[in-house]
Amino acid sequence: MPFSPHPKWIAILVVLLAVLAGVHFVPQLYRIALLGSGFIAQTLCAGVFVSKRDPDTIRAEELSGPRYELLRFFEASIDHAGKTVRGSLYGIAPRTAIYREGLGCTLAVGKTVDELRAEATGLFPPLPPLPYPDALWPEGERVDLSALPNGVDRAALEGAIDNIFSEPDPARPRRTRALVAVQGGRIVAERYADGFDAEMPLVGWSMSKTATEALVGLRVKGGKLDVAQDGLMPEWRGKDDPRGKITLDELLRMTSGLAFDESYDDDLSDVTQMLFVQGNVAAFAANKPLVQPPGTYWYYSSGSTNIVSGVLRQTFADERDYLRFPRDRLFLPLGMRTAVLQPDASGTFMAASSLYASARDWARLGLLFLRGGEWFGEQILPEDWVAYSLMPTPQSPEDKYGAHVWLKLSESENFGEPPMPEDAYYMLGHDQQIVAVVPSRDLVVVRLGLTRKAGDWDSARDLAPLVRAFPARAP
Repeated sequence: MPFSPHPKWIAILVVLLAVLAGVHFVPQLYRIALLGSGFIAQTLCAGVFVSKRDPDTIRAEELSGPRYELLRFFEASIDHAGKTVRGSLYGIAPRTAIYREGLGCTLAVGKTVDELRAEATGLFPPLPPLPYPDALWPEGERVDLSALPNGVDRAALEGAIDNIFSEPDPARPRRTRALVAVQGGRIVAERYADGFDAEMPLVGWSMSKTATEALVGLRVKGGKLDVAQDGLMPEWRGKDDPRGKITLDELLRMTSGLAFDESYDDDLSDVTQMLFVQGNVAAFAANKPLVQPPGTYWYYSSGSTNIVSGVLRQTFADERDYLRFPRDRLFLPLGMRTAVLQPDASGTFMAASSLYASARDWARLGLLFLRGGEWFGEQILPEDWVAYSLMPTPQSPEDKYGAHVWLKLSESENFGEPPMPEDAYYMLGHDQQIVAVVPSRDLVVVRLGLTRKAGDWDSARDLAPLVRAFPARAP
């Protein structure tokens, strides 16, 4: 019988070869091992304890496929009683993620699991009962799909939804998991893939940035922040530090000028190391050098949003008030009862990418923006905040970016056929998450999924038929 080495021995052999290849390669290999361990621990922890999904399904989908082949050399153990997940390269470079109620999952980097658990003790009281349990969404959770609004093309809508959930090429899965369409303030279309439902929180990735921008708006309204203020981070307040001139507005518009590598195809890039290796995401990003004068150059950076999260944190005298802030001031007022924004081990929200929420709750956030920041008669955000958010950043290509909001979809061979309405704007996230807000059709559309390969999902191509099934409002 031919010898078939166990993956464990293959992993050990790789490490030994790396050592023999030279000492300079060993630290890089260890950082990659930490990344794999951290990614597995964090992904499984949030999938199992936040989304309440089957771990085998998560391993088969989130933790496998092209660009994820090396993860087969990693192992993971789930402690359901302690609500922790440990990942490692067969014992090398271990990382543990812990689930804490109301905070989701956090990698224990620089702190022990027991320390992190103690910090969250008594932080969140149980959720209050729904005030109107039988009310229609968004006041409650009841949805009536039996009758469409006047003027909606039912055949076109149903065909568009079928296409959104279709799998044209099984070798290149699109994996649409949830779809919600809201018009006139009510859910008028909704569908979920097998294994997913209306109550399951799913990660929005970079859609979290827009939620963070809304949190900034709340602090601006409360007089605790101003988008024009500078000297934002302690690291920047030295007399001759040019980073001290970076404004909050420039961070929100991605024009800070800070160096940051947003490459997702590089295991050693800033963004991958920040999200799954570092224990203080704001400090990691804030320590990057200035490579362009602030306000002169646009570059998309998740580091900028995590710095914003650190700036938000400084406006609270009590750390626990900061951790309660998203839930108390944004999520619960909107009825986003499934929403969880996850912090790092230092206690700073990983605001660039770590908001989990159900498709219905992502739709509530989109509806808040559609309504100009107003929610059932209460002005949640400053009156001019949505207008500020949608003001184009002139340094961005074709004015496609506002303040943590996308104003246009990216150009490619397929984008734009048929085109989305000109007034549409977007929250966009990794693996093709999207919340599309279309004022001219009084419409919000949420699509959540796991589409790994570019081109397999095309938001303009695949959502526009659904959007155009709804009539435009009279000018």
